[in-house]
Formats: sequence, structure tokens, C-alpha cells
Amino acid sequence: MTKLLKALVGSAFVALVASGCASGPQYKEVASSIPTLKEAQGRIYFYRSNSMFGAALQPTINLNGTPVGKSQAGGFFYVDEPAGQYVVSTATETEKTVSFKLDAGETKYVKTSVGFGLLVGRIIPSLESADEAAKNLEDLHYVANPTTAAVKKGGRNTVGTTE
Repeated sequence: MTKLLKALVGSAFVALVASGCASGPQYKEVASSIPTLKEAQGRIYFYRSNSMFGAALQPTINLNGTPVGKSQAGGFFYVDEPAGQYVVSTATETEKTVSFKLDAGETKYVKTSVGFGLLVGRIIPSLESADEAAKNLEDLHYVANPTTAAVKKGGRNTVGTTE
């Protein structure tokens, strides 16, 4: 009976951790279908490595205070925005931010990673180089986020996500 209980608990743990990971087509499968940028816009990719550490943490990613998606282990998504100043924020027990200027025609890459917190982990956004992002994106999964439907209705052009 003890072996059965251990097997059930182990299976439940694996299912819980796996539910925190992104699913969907890999970047290499969708890269060729990503549309080109409109003239006055820039693109921001958001991604998170496929580490099991902190996989259950999936806070909302905000762009200038507006939700654009979730930080999911093994996932990526992108938004197209007009040129301007941007602040990306995530919050668990504390809010973490990264700020940058986006120019028309430019692509920025924001990586979210798990850090230690007092009670729960923290998801920390950081700007990454195009070379570093290219290495990381290759095996990640495209995630369509339900929050983007509300964002589109608010006037933001959130390309690369589904309603």
C-alpha cells in the first residue's frame, strides 16, 4: 500500500509541475509566420526558460500598467507597440520592473526569471540581447494569453496573440 501511495503522490506532483509549463507550437515552428512590423511600431518579445524551478509561479506581465500576458515556464509571446518609453512589471510578493525605450522598427527581448523571495518566488524581468534571446527562444513554446483580448479592446495592437 505504501508503494501505491508514493506512486500516486509522485504522479500528482509531476502533474502539478507540468501544468505550470507552457504548451503550444515551438518558436522554430511559428517563427516564419510571425508578421513583419508595421512602420511606426516596435516589437517586444517576452519569454521564460523551461526550468521546473518556480514553474507554478505564473504572474501577469504588465506593460505600462496594462496586462499583456503571463510569465509561463517554457513560453514566449510578443506584442507590437508604438515607439516610446515602456515599463515592464511583474508582481508576486513584491513588484519587479525593467524600463526601456522602444524605437520604431526595433525589437526588444524581455526575459522573466525566477528569484527567491521570503514567502514565494519572484519573477524578475530583464532586457536581453538579440543573440541571447535567439538561443533561448529556439525551444520555447508560443503561448496565447487570454489577457491580450482585453488589451486589444483597449486600443493596444497586440499582434501574435489570439482573442
